[in-house]
Amino acid sequence: MPTRHLPPALVRLIRIITWLENGLLITLLALMVSLAGVQILLRNLFGMSILDVDQLLRLLVLWVALLGAVAASREGKHIRVDVLSRWLPGRLRAGAQALTDIFTIGVCLLLAWQAVRFIRAETGVIAFGAVPGWAAELILPAAFALIALRYSLLLAHHLRQSLGREELP
Repeated sequence: MPTRHLPPALVRLIRIITWLENGLLITLLALMVSLAGVQILLRNLFGMSILDVDQLLRLLVLWVALLGAVAASREGKHIRVDVLSRWLPGRLRAGAQALTDIFTIGVCLLLAWQAVRFIRAETGVIAFGAVPGWAAELILPAAFALIALRYSLLLAHHLRQSLGREELP
C-alpha cells in the first residue's frame, strides 16, 4: 500500500497493524495445522481425540480465512472484477478504481455492521468448551472493518492518481 503521502505516525501504525496481522495469521495457521495433526494421530493410533478440537478447528479456519482476506486487501490484491479498467487510460483507470474502492468500503462496512448485529443476537451461545460465541465471532466485524480501512487508504491513493497529484504506475 502506498504510504509516501501519509503522516509518519500513520505509516508506523500501518506497519504495526500489518506486523500484528501477519503474526496472528501465522500463529493461528500453525495452531490449526498442529491441532489437526495431533487429532489425526490420536484418532488413528490410539482411537481417541481431544474434546472440542473439531469445533475449534472450524473456527480457526474462519479466522485464518478472514485474516487472509485482510492481508490480501493490504495491497488491493483481493478478488476484484476489473474488466473495464484494463482498457481505460491512466487517470480514468484510477478514477474507476476509486469508484470500486468506494463500493468495496460500503459493502465491507455494511457487512461489519451486520456482523455486530449477528453477534449481539447470539447472547448466551457457547462456541465450544467455555468460550462464548461472541468471542469466537469477533473476527467477523473486525475483519470487515479492517478491509474497509485498507480500501479507504487505497481510495485516497486512487483519488490522488485520478486528480494528477500522484504519479501513475
